[in-house]
Amino acid sequence: MGADSQGEPGLDDLIRRIEDIVRMLDSDSLELDDALALFEEGVRDVGRARKILARTELRIEELIGTEERADQEPAPPDGTVPEDGEDA
Repeated sequence: MGADSQGEPGLDDLIRRIEDIVRMLDSDSLELDDALALFEEGVRDVGRARKILARTELRIEELIGTEERADQEPAPPDGTVPEDGEDA
């Protein structure tokens, strides 16, 4: 997943950046101010990744719910199956 249509980084980009930040913080070669700035960036990126995952989960639940409702709809009395876009 790359950047979305609004120029925001996608989930894959955020995960890569978080991994980079973790590696840099583990290196022990950063000044305290730089480490704190990277940590803050990582916290923001984790929050953005969580939002993406929450939206994705909601979309999946909507799709599954739509499919379950379609499976539960009674068949028309004449036994025909409605075409896409037609009401039952």
